[in-house]
Amino acid sequence: MAERVSEERAHSLVLEGRSGTVIEGVLEVHSFDEEAVILKTSCGDLTLEGEGLHVGALDIERGHVRIEGRINALYYSDAAPTRRGLRGRLFGG
Repeated sequence: MAERVSEERAHSLVLEGRSGTVIEGVLEVHSFDEEAVILKTSCGDLTLEGEGLHVGALDIERGHVRIEGRINALYYSDAAPTRRGLRGRLFGG
């Protein structure tokens, strides 16, 4: 039952300039480093790319995450997240 409640969390994303974001409806943190944060949300996988990124606050029980640092891009996908290097992006491998 708890799994079902988690899946139905309302999702929202507030971008504060390009220096941070507050995200609600987060179910899981797949991975994070200074260049990318990959989250599972109630609306699909969310990837944030940028510089100097760090998770400032994390409360998975409530589905709340705050990310700070310069945000260059964010995008959603329905597929499992993958991290590919430059060679993989260029040659599709």
